[in-house]
Amino acid sequence: MTKTVNLPGGTALPLIGFGTWQLRPKTAYESVRAALEIGYRHIDTATLYQNESDVGRAVKDSDLDREQVFVTTKLRPQDARHARRTLESSLRLLNTGYVDLWLIHWPTGQDELVSTWQELLSAKDAGLVRNVGVSNYSPVQIDLLTKSSGQQPAVNQIPWSPAQHDPALLEEHRRRGVVVEGYSGLKNTDLRNPVLTEIARRHQVTSAQVVLRWHLEHDIVILPRSSRRERIATNYELESFHLAPEDITAIDSLTRIG
Repeated sequence: MTKTVNLPGGTALPLIGFGTWQLRPKTAYESVRAALEIGYRHIDTATLYQNESDVGRAVKDSDLDREQVFVTTKLRPQDARHARRTLESSLRLLNTGYVDLWLIHWPTGQDELVSTWQELLSAKDAGLVRNVGVSNYSPVQIDLLTKSSGQQPAVNQIPWSPAQHDPALLEEHRRRGVVVEGYSGLKNTDLRNPVLTEIARRHQVTSAQVVLRWHLEHDIVILPRSSRRERIATNYELESFHLAPEDITAIDSLTRIG
């Protein structure tokens, strides 16, 4: 059973999610089906990805109850002025009455930041989404949304990897109670780095598994993506080992920030 983190409304968000960026229709369907069979219960898509209907079909064909799968989609900033219509289109494509999390994919222009956030909150009030959040936002932008509405984003989805590890930024989110979802953690990492290969050798796992486990040790949600079933499986198999404190420190030290 995948470890979860509770969002402010009480929804359990699985720490291991399956990303679908750049997965074209047939591949998206087959990969999501494989992920759900392997045990993933958190699927991440977006309007931008143009694969919502394939993701939705895969969830439906999995024979899992809809409530068992946490589904995220995202709103492109250029769709902000007709956000509700875009969401309704996403729901039709996903073939579901609600999504578990709806994110603004990246910040809109300054003059639309608050109004777009209000649209997300309105959709939540209408029961079309269970949780709302943002992606690629700074703590300052998050504070602006919170101050304007009295409700803060549940999640901020941002790039995260050993090279981008920023303890101060992580603490800024923790202090606000905003869950960090890290994306492109493997893409932005040199998996042949000796620090990673040595830790992987000791634990008899892959360097990719070490990086993903490192995210989990920091309670950062991961969204690995692959179209190969064996890779989808190994990216999920992270409970058989734990990193020692010195392993975590060594990986933390790979950061290029600061």
